[in-house]
Amino acid sequence: MLLTIFLINVVYVTLNTLRMMLTMKGYQSIAPFIAMVEISIYVVGLGLVLDNLDNVINIFVYALGFGVGIFAGMKIENYLALGHILVTTIVPEDGWEIANKLRDQGYGVTTTQAYGREGNRYVLEILTPRSNERDLYKMIHQIESKAFIISYEPRYINGGFWTKKIKKNKLSKSKKSGNSSKS
Repeated sequence: MLLTIFLINVVYVTLNTLRMMLTMKGYQSIAPFIAMVEISIYVVGLGLVLDNLDNVINIFVYALGFGVGIFAGMKIENYLALGHILVTTIVPEDGWEIANKLRDQGYGVTTTQAYGREGNRYVLEILTPRSNERDLYKMIHQIESKAFIISYEPRYINGGFWTKKIKKNKLSKSKKSGNSSKS
């Protein structure tokens, strides 16, 4: 019974965490389905604990399953790496060179000159899929160890280098799979 309570809560909370993240990222078609499965599992797990409230170990195992479920949900979401990030990188000098090195690796980079407390700076704005996030950070630090990096998760993307690249990739994928709109 303890293992059942634990596993039910791990699955419930993992699904809850994933559903919340999918909802926040705009995956409107899958989130309601996950919610239906999630709440069904929740009712069963909660029922098991409420039927046996006299046993404190049941409550502890339920709470442990909750914590493990949150951890598992976060790990799965990190693995899936859904969406894009906008990385703002501030570098002390050679901003154009750094931008070109990143462009050579396929990144879209917008460069702005700025002035900071210690003088001239360059601000690099880089949009990338979250799946490339860690590689981008490593690359920036290899090129410029003094880089100051901040990342954001954009909610809306329109126009520019990335929109064209995404549309081109979708088009080329549909042509490869034989779903081309041309007859």
